[in-house]
Amino acid sequence: MVIIGSGQAGVECAVALRHEGFEGSIVMIGDEPDLPYQRPPLSKEFLKSVEDSSLPLKGEGVYSSSHIERRLGETVRRIDREAKQVELSSGERLSYDHLVIATGARNRFPPIEGLDVSKVLELRTLAHARVLTARLDGLRHVTIIGGGFIGLEVAALLRQRDIAVDVLEFADRLMGRVLSPLMSEQFLSLHAEMGTRIRLQTVAHAVAENATGFTVTLSDGDTLETDAIVMAAGVVPNAELAMEAGLEVENGVVVDEMLRTSDASISAIGDVAAHPNKWGVGRIRLESVQNAVDQGKCVAARIAGKPYEYSDLPWFWSHQGKAKLQIAGLNMGMDSSVLRGDPADGKYSVFVYRGDQLVAVESMNAPADHMVARRLLAAGVNVTKEQAADRSVDLKGMIPRPTA
Repeated sequence: MVIIGSGQAGVECAVALRHEGFEGSIVMIGDEPDLPYQRPPLSKEFLKSVEDSSLPLKGEGVYSSSHIERRLGETVRRIDREAKQVELSSGERLSYDHLVIATGARNRFPPIEGLDVSKVLELRTLAHARVLTARLDGLRHVTIIGGGFIGLEVAALLRQRDIAVDVLEFADRLMGRVLSPLMSEQFLSLHAEMGTRIRLQTVAHAVAENATGFTVTLSDGDTLETDAIVMAAGVVPNAELAMEAGLEVENGVVVDEMLRTSDASISAIGDVAAHPNKWGVGRIRLESVQNAVDQGKCVAARIAGKPYEYSDLPWFWSHQGKAKLQIAGLNMGMDSSVLRGDPADGKYSVFVYRGDQLVAVESMNAPADHMVARRLLAAGVNVTKEQAADRSVDLKGMIPRPTA
C-alpha cells in the first residue's frame, strides 16, 4: 500500500489498515516535514500555542509499532498507472499494489489586482500558523477575505487580542454554503457584538503595498488600510496528480460508493475525493475531520476484504468566540428551517428541511441536541417541523432502540 498524503485521511487509512489485519507494507508520503497533525486547532485555538502537544494525530510509537513507513517532507511528482509506481520529486520510484490519494486541498486565491500571494497570510498548515502567530504582536488591523468557517474563526481569535478586523464576504450572508439563513443571521450578530466589521456582498478589487502594510480597494469603492491580509476564500482540491495520471477529475478526484477511482487499483479519500453521498444532492466533496476519518476506515476495510459502501452521516463543528456550532447532516437543497429553543438564551438549534424531510440540524452551544440529532438522522427518523419546534417533545425518546 502506498498512501499519498499525511493528513487526517491518510493517517487514519494507514492505521486502520493494520487494525483490519492488513499485513503488507504501508508507505505514507507527505510533503510536510512535521509529524502528522490535527488541522482544526490551527484556526480554532492557534493563539494558545501552535506547538501544543495535542496537535499530533498519532504518537511516534503508533507508526513504529504498526510498521507504517513515513516519507515526510517528500512530494510525489507522478503516478505511473501502467507500471503501478509513484515517482518522487527525488526521482525515486515506489511500487504499489494499491494506491490511496489523500492529497487534501489548498487555499483558493481569487484574482485580485496587485495581490502578491507570497505576502498574504493563510491558515491551513502548521507552517502557516507559525507565520501568523509570529506576527500577532505587530498587528493592529487585519483584513480577512472570506466569511466561512476558517475566516470567522480567525476573526474571533484576533478580536480576543483586540486586533481590528474587517471580513469581506462575496455572498449575501455568512457561511452560506453550510448554514441555514436563520443561523447565518445569528452569526452575523455575534461577530458584530465582538466588534468585527462584516462586509457582505463585498470583494477586494485591488491590493497595493504601502509603508505599513496594504491598501485594499473594495468593490463598493471603499478602501482599507490594513497591516495584513488573511486569505480564507475557500479551497481547491489537490487533484493535479490524479488528473495528470488520467483519472476522472471533477471538483476533486471522482470516486464511486466504495471510494474507488476510475482505476480500480487507486482510491481517493478526504478533502480531495468527490464522492456520491446519500445525505446530499449528487456527488460532493466534503472538507471535515469526520469525512476524512470515516473514508480512511472505509478504504482500509475494503482492502482487508471487508467491503462496504461509504454512507456515514456528515457532521462538522466550528468555534467562534462564545459560539460553539455543531452541524449534523447537510443542508443542500434546503427550503425551510425551524428554531428549537431561544437565541436569547445562547443555546438553541435550527432544524433544516428539504420539503418535509429533515436533512440537517445546526446546534449553537447545545451539544446534547447535536448528539441526539446525529443519532436521529443516522437512524432515518424524520422529526416533523411541529415536533422540532415544540421543546416539550422528547427527541431523545424518538431514537430507535437497538434490536437484539
